[in-house]
Amino acid sequence: MMNFMEKNQVKPLLEVKGLSTHFFTEEGVVRAVDGVDFQVFPGETLGLVGESGCGKSVTSLSIMRLIGKPGRIVAGEIFFDGRDLLTLGSEAMMKVRGDRISMIFQQPQSALNPVFRVGEQVAEVLKVHTGIGRQEGWLQAVNLMELVGIPDAPRRANAYPHELSGGMAQRVIIAMSLAGTPALLIADEPTTALDVTIQAQILDLIRDLRTRVGTSVILITHDLGVIAEMADRIAVMYAGSIIEQADVRELFSHPLHPYTQGLIDSIPVLGKFKQRLAVIPGMVPDLINLPVGCRFAPRCRARQEKGLDICDQVTPETVCVSSGHSVCCWLYAQEEVESK
Repeated sequence: MMNFMEKNQVKPLLEVKGLSTHFFTEEGVVRAVDGVDFQVFPGETLGLVGESGCGKSVTSLSIMRLIGKPGRIVAGEIFFDGRDLLTLGSEAMMKVRGDRISMIFQQPQSALNPVFRVGEQVAEVLKVHTGIGRQEGWLQAVNLMELVGIPDAPRRANAYPHELSGGMAQRVIIAMSLAGTPALLIADEPTTALDVTIQAQILDLIRDLRTRVGTSVILITHDLGVIAEMADRIAVMYAGSIIEQADVRELFSHPLHPYTQGLIDSIPVLGKFKQRLAVIPGMVPDLINLPVGCRFAPRCRARQEKGLDICDQVTPETVCVSSGHSVCCWLYAQEEVESK
């Protein structure tokens, strides 16, 4: 893991600036991602965490340029290896997608074509990105399936997706993601709906691939336990925006945003009895009708305790409170203003 000073001397592999992706529906404009900024450095794992519906998956699909109608990227820049992906043509983006940037989707069975054998699907990715022939592609596909721990890979390569378990299908997706030469792997809830044993195997596989190949990873999940185990840095999302970013140890030991504090307080701790788990009051805001000011303000106890009326009136700016630790909250923006 690189420390903050080392990161300052290394160019980010991925830099997302002001990314906004909206969905234009009959009910109104859904601001699923709204002004998101973050970086991913070579060889690191960034954990993107937040409740369901906060914009994590839409952020990843925006990076891959896979937003379909009625959605549209309306603003921002996505620099990868120094090139803005949003300015690339379809053909150029296709060469990046699946080759330099790969993605493990949340539902592996739905990401596989049900009418083709899984070995053919892995081989097709190889053919598209390397131009190898059918027979060689099949042999390399089997090798990749062996690499990701699929037992009896030659036989499994002839199976159809419905003949595989969820964990096995997820391994096929990972094999497909490695068919190119990915510098960045986006893993969107890679262990959802898998039992605990298979979850651990998939996470070990992702960790091993990062160590062996040097691939950077964006790990998207709502599971803070997985994030604590896997990530170097964490970006916390709420209602389409990133509200806090920090080194993983710093964030768990010193969370600043009231929402982040609520998430961590709600984690059950083995060996510690609690009569009731901590809860965050209220509901996630409607992304069509977002509140004025801070989006978390209607649910924020700290705002009420501190009597910060500005939270209901003005959107806070992101402030850097220490090296590598930033937060978007008036509790700290006020301190910065008062210190000047």
